[in-house]
Amino acid sequence: MITMYGIKNCDTIKKARNWLDNERVAYNFHDYKVAGVDKEKLEEWVMEHGWETILNRSGTTFKALDAGDKAHIDSDKAILLMITNPSMIKRPILDTGKGTIVGFKATTYENALKGVMA
Repeated sequence: MITMYGIKNCDTIKKARNWLDNERVAYNFHDYKVAGVDKEKLEEWVMEHGWETILNRSGTTFKALDAGDKAHIDSDKAILLMITNPSMIKRPILDTGKGTIVGFKATTYENALKGVMA
């Protein structure tokens, strides 16, 4: 089963969900704000993509951190920041069952999901 991870009212999430709905792709939605995210899942994503890809450093939540929290980030510190502040996780993260896609681009989704689209 395909799972999309993100925050319900994020504009990019809305675009990605609309795309999946229009293509009639079945998926579960996991809202970080409601259900949180576990350390093991973050570790998997960081292993697959690198913490630099998973940690959203351009968002307001990251920008609001004090300088000490922003300094000397490595994968362990990035995971801890994202567990504490799920808004810092890039979104969406789409788990296709064969890997994950970070962010949303229609062509990337289309190529990855060819076998499951209606």
